[in-house]
Amino acid sequence: MKKTALNQVHHQLGAKMVPFAGYEMPVSYQGVNSEHENVRKNLGVFDVSHMGEFFVTGPETIDLIQKITSNDASKMVDGQAQYTCLPNENGGIIDDLIIYRFSAEKFLLVVNASNIEKDWNWINQHNTFDAQLDNQSDAYSLLAIQGPKAVEAMQSLTSENLSEIKFYHFKETDFAGCNDVIISATGYTGSGGFEIYFKNEDAEKIWHAVMNAGKEFGIQPTGLAARDTLRLEMGFCLYGNDIDETTSPIEAKLGWITKFTKDFINADALKKEKEEGAKRKLVGFELEDKGIPRKDYPILNENNEEIGIVTSGTMSPSLKKAIGMGYVKTEFSKLDTPIYIQVRKKKIPAKVVKTPFYKA
Repeated sequence: MKKTALNQVHHQLGAKMVPFAGYEMPVSYQGVNSEHENVRKNLGVFDVSHMGEFFVTGPETIDLIQKITSNDASKMVDGQAQYTCLPNENGGIIDDLIIYRFSAEKFLLVVNASNIEKDWNWINQHNTFDAQLDNQSDAYSLLAIQGPKAVEAMQSLTSENLSEIKFYHFKETDFAGCNDVIISATGYTGSGGFEIYFKNEDAEKIWHAVMNAGKEFGIQPTGLAARDTLRLEMGFCLYGNDIDETTSPIEAKLGWITKFTKDFINADALKKEKEEGAKRKLVGFELEDKGIPRKDYPILNENNEEIGIVTSGTMSPSLKKAIGMGYVKTEFSKLDTPIYIQVRKKKIPAKVVKTPFYKA
């Protein structure tokens, strides 16, 4: 099993460690609910160094990116990030990712840990352009510093004015006495903050600086379990649960990152699906009785007919109610539609609701 550069730090902090995407990762420290609530109120820091980083350079970098991704990267300016996906040739999704534009000839693609090898092979397979790929996944660490106090808490560590970095924008600058740190106003929690990328050799120095700077603001190390409950409250998709190689971006309500103003892999089929309407849709739902929805639980109609499947579910720490997402036949996707979740032998009433579930 691989280990991040901060593995020893997590063990010293008494983190509960679990295998995740081929890495030994911290799932929790103090407990999911307290870590979750602390991110919503103060700030938490997540080690997400297992994510993959591919740099793409060269005169035809944008042509490659436009071909393999669904969003329109030609609209980006230097210092901007964009959420997008890699469509496959069968209507599904190879991966969802964030791309960063440094210049017209230099981009960074940040991909999911479990998909690093698959994505690398896929992109190289389609690279018929004058563009060079450099897989730096094993050289970079990544911390997500998330929560409403992130700007105030981290300002002392950099000469950059953090309040001026707009959402989905980034700066390459000094941080905690280290150079060439990428500070990105992105995250997976819906509570604001940054994701910072740096070389592995700077990992412990930066971790301790972040913890010290955040001490008076209530910073806590936060594990992957709270990351999952935070993202689910926002209705953010998790690859392998809510999206995969069998789910289309149209079904997954990712039409907003699927731009038909350009040609990309499988664009014609996805455009047809959008025009004709998807047969199923990803929806958010709330349970109206006791129980917790889990991945792969059946979704039923009132006649006990299976109309879909749960892809993510939890007891929401912020809302104190059971929430989930899942695919249902399109006719059951309207807001307030009554549905039922099969939890073991029980049929628990639920209703389709708007996401995000949590509103700050």
